[in-house]
Amino acid sequence: MSKYGNLQKIKDGKRTFAITPHIPGGFVLPDTLIKISEVAKKYKGILKITSGQRIMITNLKEEDLETIWKELDMEPAVKNQYSVKNVEICPANFCKKSKYPTIGVGMKISKNFHGMSLPNRTKIGVCGCQNACTSVYSKDVGVLVDFHGKFFVTAGGSAGFNPRPADIITRGLTEKEAFLLVETTLNYYNENAHMGEKLGEFIDRISIDKFRKDILEKSNLKEII
Repeated sequence: MSKYGNLQKIKDGKRTFAITPHIPGGFVLPDTLIKISEVAKKYKGILKITSGQRIMITNLKEEDLETIWKELDMEPAVKNQYSVKNVEICPANFCKKSKYPTIGVGMKISKNFHGMSLPNRTKIGVCGCQNACTSVYSKDVGVLVDFHGKFFVTAGGSAGFNPRPADIITRGLTEKEAFLLVETTLNYYNENAHMGEKLGEFIDRISIDKFRKDILEKSNLKEII
């Protein structure tokens, strides 16, 4: 990675790069969207809407990257590959199927943990109902709301090289308790997993029973599955 830009392609000796500004939860102001478009147009970039609720600008020259970042005046989505890469948030506050307005807690999770260094890349999903529109069950950490408006938290999901469905840690939580459980999960993972070990791999190594027991004890929460 060069100046927070990733090498995308080498064709006829020419190297092109891509950058991805941080857009919390995929929610972006019209003026910011216009600025991204204008900068991309100026440097002959191509815009790509990513699966992580972000906008990637590709087809860029390496020598332009530093200037582009200055003109955007935005933070990179990823500064460290082994970190919380993104928090995907559904539009719960505006959705008729939502059981709770979860954008607030999603943004709080993003603000507090985005970029946090961890043993491996980590994705978090937040959803206001059990439709799980942000693919929560394939995320390392998930926050969902049940039919009764109560939160539950999942961990260990992955859609990568070794697909793994997430495990439910516990149910019947308040928003505050769900946030606490996410924080405890990330800290426990950071303190106990091997470097390079995905959260799901760590859970499989120590067993879901031990992981759940330790996490809930540290959070002073009860197991409800």
